[in-house]
Order: sequence, then C-alpha cells, then structure tokens
Amino acid sequence: MSEELPLIAAIEAGGTKFVCAVGTGPHDLRDVTRIPTTTPEETLAGVTRFLSTAKSKYGSFAAIGIGSFGPIDLDPKSETYGFITTTPKPGWQFTNIVPKLKERYHVPVAWDTDVNAAVLGEYLWGAGQDTDPLIYITVGTGVGGGVLINGQLVHGLLHPEIGHLLVPPPQNSSAIQQACHCPFHKSCVEGYVSGTALASRWGVKADALPPDHPAWEEVADVMAHALMNLTLSISPKRIILGGGVMSQEQILPLIRGQLKRLNNGYLRVSELSRNIDDFIVAPGLGARSGLLGALALGKYELDRHAGRSADSSVA
Repeated sequence: MSEELPLIAAIEAGGTKFVCAVGTGPHDLRDVTRIPTTTPEETLAGVTRFLSTAKSKYGSFAAIGIGSFGPIDLDPKSETYGFITTTPKPGWQFTNIVPKLKERYHVPVAWDTDVNAAVLGEYLWGAGQDTDPLIYITVGTGVGGGVLINGQLVHGLLHPEIGHLLVPPPQNSSAIQQACHCPFHKSCVEGYVSGTALASRWGVKADALPPDHPAWEEVADVMAHALMNLTLSISPKRIILGGGVMSQEQILPLIRGQLKRLNNGYLRVSELSRNIDDFIVAPGLGARSGLLGALALGKYELDRHAGRSADSSVA
C-alpha cells in the first residue's frame, strides 16, 4: 500500500485575486477558490476562512506555500520577513502575510514571489520541464518575472524584478497617454505593457483592443527589449510568457519577430532563429502555473523541515 502524500495548502497571492487550494500535487487540487484582492484585512480574512474550512473538510495540511505579488521581503533575518513591502498597489504596502499564517496554523510556510512560484511549477510540471535556466514572465495587472537556474529559484539582494527593467520608450506612439504608467520609473516594462498601463495609455482595457491595434506592436517592442536583455544576461534555455495580456493570440508571434530583429544575428543560435517558437512559449500549465508553483513551494518547505528535524535528531 502506497504512503499517502501530505496535504499542502497553496496560495497564489495576486494583485487582482488570491487563488487558494489544498492538494497533494498537480492532479489533486481540492476546493480551489478565488478571492478578490480588495483590502489586506478583507482579503486575508477570506483566505483564512477557506483554509480553516478546508482543514475541517480534508484534515490538517502539513505546510503552506505562498507565491505573492511583490516586492516582498525574503530575508528570514529581517523584521519584515514575510511581508509585502513597497508595492505600488494602494493599501498593501508592508502587509504582514507569513507571520500571521504561521501564528494561526502552526505549520511550515514557504514564501516567494508569485512568478518564482510559477517558474517552479512550469519547471516541474509544465512548459519548462528539463529546461534550465528558465524564465517565467507574467503580464497582467502588473508585470513580474521569476528565474530558475541550476534547479534553484533566484534570490539575491531581493528577488528578480523583471517588470521594472528599464526599456526605451515606444517610438512614434499614438497612445492617448504617452507617459510610462509606473509610479517609480519613467520608462519601464510594467509602465508600458501591464494591463493597468494599457488601459491608461490607450483608454480601453487590453481585452477590448482589436488584434490589429497599434498598441500590440508597442507591447511586442517593449517586451522584446526586455527579453533581449534577459537573453544576453541570463542566457536562458526558454522564456515562458503568461498572464492575461500575453493570452492574446497575436502577441507571441509579434514578440518573437521583434526579438529576432533586436538580436540582429548576434547570438547565432537556433533558439533565436528557426526554433524561436520553442524559445518563447506560453505556459504549459495555463492559468495554474502560480497556484501549482505555490503548492510545490509548500512541498519543498515541508521536505526542508523534515530534513532539518532528522539532522537535529542525529545530532
């Protein structure tokens, strides 16, 4: 008889919605729910209601994995470890996430960015399997990116902030609002191509823009500049583009074409020529990259704690 897998609580904490589930793996997600991201108090109350109900229904979960919009504090030695920090999202600056959940549920809690969670999910079960280094970028309400190298999620001073890479402003733009929409920078990726920026710059939501609208050429140009810089600096084997803005049917071919143009034959590799369709790809897990990645984070954290406990008993 096979050993029953531990139950993990997964939270994908996004700027528009929190997606929560409990399960044991990609083929066993139970009671997935979506909670609108309103105020921290209201949103987190919805999360704890779901988790407590799931615990009563399915039994105790062994760990919690959280992939959150950021920036977030990943330094365990910091007073604000487990907090969302200087986010531009109103009302969410320095919001306590991990300490509150640890205090309530008394289980290991894994904590990383939503996009680092997504790149992990895609690496284990999606379009990034057996692909390393790997980059995942989501373009939705905001823009974020996760990076995996040598099987490890990349952290450093903080964590990758691909959405705020500085890029040239779109040339000869016909947008209603020309300025970059980012409150921190005058010319960054998120400020031009996020769903929020597109609505501000063009006066309508991204999903209302027709496929031949000039906005999409601008999105492709901005994204290609970001991807060229990432390709030159990180040298990934594949880049996965997810999020609502990237779900437009015409956008990936436009980005691939612009990336070829910017490379201009410098990197003489098939991934930037005849095989570019396999280099710039859509998520294999669809909209569940982040949620499944959060579950994977929880599993990894549980294994880490189990290993630490075994080491302590040996000592």
